[in-house]
Amino acid sequence: MRKLLTLAKLPLLWLPESAVARLLKGRLRVVDGRQIDPKAQLFGEMVETIRAGADPVVEESRAQMSRMASLLDEPCPTGVLKSDIQLPGVDGLCPARMYTPPGATGAMPTLLFLHGGGWIQCDLDTHDGLCGKLADWAGIKVISFHYRLAPEHKFPAGLDDVSAAYHAVLQQADSLGVDPARIAVGGDSAGANLTAALMHVLQESGAPLPKAQLLLYPALDGRLNTPSVKSLTDAFLLNHDRMLWYLSLYLADGQDPLDPRVSPMLSDRLAGQPQALVVVAGHDPLRDDGTNYADRLKAVGTQAEVIEYPGQIHAFMSMTKILPQGNDAIRTSAEWLRAALT
Repeated sequence: MRKLLTLAKLPLLWLPESAVARLLKGRLRVVDGRQIDPKAQLFGEMVETIRAGADPVVEESRAQMSRMASLLDEPCPTGVLKSDIQLPGVDGLCPARMYTPPGATGAMPTLLFLHGGGWIQCDLDTHDGLCGKLADWAGIKVISFHYRLAPEHKFPAGLDDVSAAYHAVLQQADSLGVDPARIAVGGDSAGANLTAALMHVLQESGAPLPKAQLLLYPALDGRLNTPSVKSLTDAFLLNHDRMLWYLSLYLADGQDPLDPRVSPMLSDRLAGQPQALVVVAGHDPLRDDGTNYADRLKAVGTQAEVIEYPGQIHAFMSMTKILPQGNDAIRTSAEWLRAALT
C-alpha cells in the first residue's frame, strides 16, 4: 500500500517548481541556512516512504537505482556516438562505454568517468545521460568505466580496476582516439571517491597524472564526522545509516577506513595533483567532504574550484527530468572540462 501511494504521487514531480513550492509551503526543510529545493524535497519524501521500515537489501537497492535512473534522468543526447567497449581490470576485462560528440575527429581530449552508487550499485546505463551530456556539451570524448562492485568484490578491487583502466587508456590512446596529454578523470559520489583515491595512488607510484579531475558530490572522508554529516544525518536519499551500510559492504572486516585510498581527505599526496572542479549540494551530508577537500588541495598549491547548489540533494545531476538544476551543474562541469582540456 505504501508503494502504491508513492506511485500515485509521482506525477507531482513533473509539476512546475512553483506549484510544488505551494504544495509544500511552510514545511520546506532548512538546514544550515539552506532551504531545500521543493522538488528535491518532494522526491526525497517519496524515497523515504518506499524505504521506511525495511532494512536495505543489495539486490533491491540496485534495482531501485536502475529504475530511478530510467524514470528520472534524461537520455544521452541524440547525435552522440556511443560504442560499448572493454577495458582491462585487474582480473579481466570490464565493461566500458565510449561517447564521442558529433563531428569529432582525431585524437580527442577525454574524460574517464567513474560512476557512483555507494561502491555497490549503478552501471553504465544509470549514468548514460550524464556521460552523454558531458561529451556533447564539452565537445570531448567520455569513456565511462564499470569497475567491479562490492560486496562481491570488496576494496580495493574497484580501485584496482580503475587504476588498470586508467593506464590502459594511456597505453591504448591511439586506438581509442584519445589525446594522452589531455585526459581528465572524474566521477560522482563513490566514483568521485575512486577518482580522488586514484590521484593518491598515481602520486604514490610516480605514474603520469591526468590533466584534470572532476569530483561530483564526492565521498572522501570515512570518519563521517564533518558538520554537514552531523546536521544532515537524516538527509533525503543519502542519510547516515545508508552511508554506514555502503561502507560496511565496501570494506572487508578489519580494513582501516582511514586508509587514504578509502578516505582521500587524509592523503599526504595532494601537492602536485591536477586541477579540480568540485560540485556539492547543500542538502547532501557529503557537502563538507567536497569543500574541505578543495580547501586542502588549495592549501598545497593545487588549483581547485567549488560550485555549490544550496537547495539540492545528493545525486541531483542524475535526475534531470525533475530537477532542472542538474542540467545547470552538468553544463557548468562541461564548460570547465572544455577549458581544462582544450
